[in-house]
Amino acid sequence: MATAGISKVVIVGGGTAGWMAASLLSRIAGPKVKIELVESEAIGTVGVGEATIPQIRYLCDALQIPEHQFLAEVNGSYKLGIEFKNWGALGDSYIHTFGDTGRRLGILDFHQVWLRARELGVETDFATYSFNARAARANKFAPVDKLGDTGIFGIGYAFHFDAALVAKLLRKVAEAQGVKRTEGIVDRVRVDPESGFITDLTLQSGHQVDGELFIDCSGFRGLLIGDTLKVPYIDWSHWLPANSAIAVQCESVEELTPYTIARAHDAGWQWRIPLQHRTGNGHVYSNQFTTDEKALETLLTNLDGPATSTPKQLRFTTGRRESFWYKNCVALGLASGFMEPLESTSIHLVQSGISRLVDMFPTTAFSQRDIDEYNRRTVFEYETIRDFLILHYKATQRDDSEFWRYCRDMFIPDTLQHKFDMWESHGRFYRAEDELFTSASWIQVFLGQNIIPKDCHGIAKVLGEAEVKDYLGQIDGYLGKAVQRMPSHNEYINKTCSYVLK
Repeated sequence: MATAGISKVVIVGGGTAGWMAASLLSRIAGPKVKIELVESEAIGTVGVGEATIPQIRYLCDALQIPEHQFLAEVNGSYKLGIEFKNWGALGDSYIHTFGDTGRRLGILDFHQVWLRARELGVETDFATYSFNARAARANKFAPVDKLGDTGIFGIGYAFHFDAALVAKLLRKVAEAQGVKRTEGIVDRVRVDPESGFITDLTLQSGHQVDGELFIDCSGFRGLLIGDTLKVPYIDWSHWLPANSAIAVQCESVEELTPYTIARAHDAGWQWRIPLQHRTGNGHVYSNQFTTDEKALETLLTNLDGPATSTPKQLRFTTGRRESFWYKNCVALGLASGFMEPLESTSIHLVQSGISRLVDMFPTTAFSQRDIDEYNRRTVFEYETIRDFLILHYKATQRDDSEFWRYCRDMFIPDTLQHKFDMWESHGRFYRAEDELFTSASWIQVFLGQNIIPKDCHGIAKVLGEAEVKDYLGQIDGYLGKAVQRMPSHNEYINKTCSYVLK
């Protein structure tokens, strides 16, 4: 029996999450599906998600906005990866990049050749063979698809940007596509007593907003998914103990670097995100292991230049909703869960949630099978990202503070323990289904934080010292020449996507 299509979608909350949902849904669904976004100027947004992963480029494609235009609008810069300082041990530094490292040799992944070289006494930095890492260290950038016929893949990249400007741009796009914005604070949410579905919202002004599909982008509160529908929140803070952050902007006083920095401190870590006219900073920490006052002092002491904004305090609990789609409500952004910003996944999770919703867009019948599959796939994504974040904390040799001793000694999920076990024996890593982070990412973090396998792949044992030296030397030479020819990050920004004051 045929069912009717959805004719009205209501989004509660603006910010990056709300306006991303509005712009993408209106672009894909077209004018026959009415979209109304309810937000209030009186309720601020978190607005500190300023670093991304390469999937953000799909947003530009979907909205048909050229990348250089997008970055010019949002004061953006390019991101080749994240430099992690003091994570494995005090004084350590490595870059987790978005690109591959080296190239395969027959059936062997590159890291197996590198492990064999190490076994033979050929000691080199793994990042020497990463195009992204070499470019990042030299403050170079250019989009490169592949390195000629060398068999080496090109540059993988994402963006840094001003989150407030992104929301502004997405709002402009969405409204041009017919999205209606309603100013107001939600006072009441009405639920059908029989079906349990949300039927309408009443604003403090008395205005009523009805719809068939509701998207909750109301932030940590989860006005619809939590307050109204009572979907429980699953707490992961025993694995990811940071529960606080302080964010502040400062002047840019150094060359514009094409990477984020995550510098570990005594009870957490500090981000540094370079934009064209300022630098975004924040200290993520656990208030069980330090005080807010000490955390603020640590943050301000480690800025590049003078602060240009008032520090903003945030509290959070890392975890997720038990269900992301319940009845006729889908939660996105902070309403759906929170993964601390260590690997810049927050905006991606909004984007992937919208993509999944588009793929499984309902009729008014709201198939429970579809809802269950949406939730299954979203839970998988959250849990595999969770494990990758836990890896950074668990894989440490630091014992200089109570926080790091807790992280080093904590028990971890069985899914992550399995990855540890497979890696530590012979450097094996197997990516599960379509989990977000690739083998290349896991391997960079394992090696960057000194988790070195006990042995290498059995077939790598046939390689001799001269053979591995020649192989590594070739890759080193190719990358050295390629990076030398690239423009600086500053030069590329100024030429292609310099921010225009408005």
